[in-house]
Amino acid sequence: MPQNRFLAYLPHWRSFGALLFFCCALLGFQSGVWVSERPGLAESGLLIQAYYSLSLFVMGGVDLGVPSGGSTAGRALVWIAYFGAPVLFAHTVINALIRGFAPSHWQLRRVRNHVLVAGSDELILSYLRVLRQRGCDAPIVVAGRNFELAVQEELREDFGATVVIGDVTHEYFLRQLRPQHASKVLLLGANSLRSYEAASVMLGMFPDVGSRLVLHCASLRFMRAMRSTEVARQCQVFNTYHLAASGLVRNHLLSHFRSTSPRDTVVLAGFGLFGQTILEELLDSAADEIKNVIIIDKDARRRVLVADEQRPFSGPCRREVFEGDIANPGVWQQLQERIDLNQRDCIVVLGTGGEADNLRTALWIREKFPLAKVIARSSKGSRFATEVAQEHDIVNVSISELVEENIPGDWVEFA
Repeated sequence: MPQNRFLAYLPHWRSFGALLFFCCALLGFQSGVWVSERPGLAESGLLIQAYYSLSLFVMGGVDLGVPSGGSTAGRALVWIAYFGAPVLFAHTVINALIRGFAPSHWQLRRVRNHVLVAGSDELILSYLRVLRQRGCDAPIVVAGRNFELAVQEELREDFGATVVIGDVTHEYFLRQLRPQHASKVLLLGANSLRSYEAASVMLGMFPDVGSRLVLHCASLRFMRAMRSTEVARQCQVFNTYHLAASGLVRNHLLSHFRSTSPRDTVVLAGFGLFGQTILEELLDSAADEIKNVIIIDKDARRRVLVADEQRPFSGPCRREVFEGDIANPGVWQQLQERIDLNQRDCIVVLGTGGEADNLRTALWIREKFPLAKVIARSSKGSRFATEVAQEHDIVNVSISELVEENIPGDWVEFA
């Protein structure tokens, strides 16, 4: 069982233990056990025996003396209570003191103008890296339902963050985080519905937070479906693939378009979330620079239908769809029969979720079509992939690096 879940159940185990030790003492006294300092305890009434059974939690057996008389089993029950009750009481008191005097507890009580970040994935680390690199020294509070121990240590040591375990959809927990006093609030969780729920609860408690609230939605379809909701209107909603795609187009494609013939061919090999957002960004910012858009994917036709449902394809360029694996040479042969890929005005973006396939296919395309511009995607920065790309004149991009490079300035720069 994960550590945080185990700690959550501790109060129930303490209650069970308290009841167990109380019953052990009471049953022992009821069975005829008496103690050296209270010889008449065995003949006393139930209420008196219950009173002394409860006193074991505070005083142990120091004022009662040694259990005597009665049966062996009865004395064993009393001895169990003698040892167990004071240990359980001491553990409860110490645990309460540790919680009460924990640094995070006192820091949260007085924190102001802080950056509140909720979530538990890689996106938090990316954001905090950019925050510190751009010179922001604001206090950081990171909240989430679970964090690996190594991640907690990295957050504390590298970013000076206060890490708090809890559910940001609960009002009591949100009050402890003091979002009404935060300079910026970012909900960066991977569960889209929970992020909107947390935003809804927070806005209901602190309506003024909306202008400082940034919400990450991992699902593009869900984000588009929710764009007309009150939560989406009050805060800033984004998707990591949108940030990455806008950075890719702005930093790598627009300059290439300007250096080639009037209109180019763009091959999107992989039409998942990244490929779809690249196409959207191209149509928004460079539609007049594109002659052909070629889509290759194992599930290309269904994904094109889904994309068209959310945003119909339009523009001066022509779109063609090829269904198949990017690792299948036959797909590229079919494409080559239709369009000459060995041209400077051809860009191939290998954007599937298979990083190894992207890199290997990029090398193959570079060999077969040396004039084309080849871009291979990875999820995280890779030294090996970067070295290979440099050796073979391939552009290697990672989602995490593109996101970090394109985080808006107002997320990290505030008074």
